[in-house]
Amino acid sequence: MEKYIEGNKAAWEEAFENRDASWGADIAERVRTEEYPFFNEETKRVLKALPTQGAVIGQFCCNNGRELLSLVKSGGARQGIGFDIAENQVAFANEKARELGLPCAFEAVNIYDIDDRYREKLDVALITIGALCWFDDLDRFFAVVARCMKPGAVIVINEQHPCTNMLATEGDEPFDPEHRTACHYSYFEHEWTGNEGMFYMTQKTYRSKTFTDYTHPLSEIVSGMCDNGIVVTGLQEFDHDISGGFGALDHSGFPLSMILQGRKMTR
Repeated sequence: MEKYIEGNKAAWEEAFENRDASWGADIAERVRTEEYPFFNEETKRVLKALPTQGAVIGQFCCNNGRELLSLVKSGGARQGIGFDIAENQVAFANEKARELGLPCAFEAVNIYDIDDRYREKLDVALITIGALCWFDDLDRFFAVVARCMKPGAVIVINEQHPCTNMLATEGDEPFDPEHRTACHYSYFEHEWTGNEGMFYMTQKTYRSKTFTDYTHPLSEIVSGMCDNGIVVTGLQEFDHDISGGFGALDHSGFPLSMILQGRKMTR
């Protein structure tokens, strides 16, 4: 396992150990009582149009499992398979699947290392906000994803828009609240490291183990898909934030989030 991935595994497991009591506390109740909880409205519309009834759905970088559990329940899937590097998050997700009685299984694994047990297993692949940045090589990442998809399978990616990679957020040295759309960083690939923890999960600031992530332009995402036999079938771009870092720019005309869809070519 690459050193930066080992470091991210340790940092994510540390963050989950320090999670706020509210983090994940509502999963079971919301999955039982709501339709497609934990998805924004635009993504809900896309997911509702997919052939999920009786399907096998896989999520890459599934975090605590809430989105996959939501989609399997609301979409009537036959099976859900979630992959994440953090062992404690995966254990938590498996516990929630048992509590809900849903046919979901979660595996603790580096995405690059997913093996042939999952070859052509998935009818639907799901990638959500904050997944792609943890991989230095998207061609390699999508090679694994494509290998897990059946011919004709579909993929949905709901992510932060790559244009936001140029912006500074509160806490960054160049951040200026009077000029929030000023571009301080390169749009193209850049490596980031940080020890500020995961506030959204812990609700506190702490000196964390080192997180390493990477920014990728849209061309790198699309090329990673196409070079591995996934044809792009749709792209929607939105001027509202889903990352929690750019909400002050909502509806200002700056691209903040997107939904990218694709289909694996048949033989």
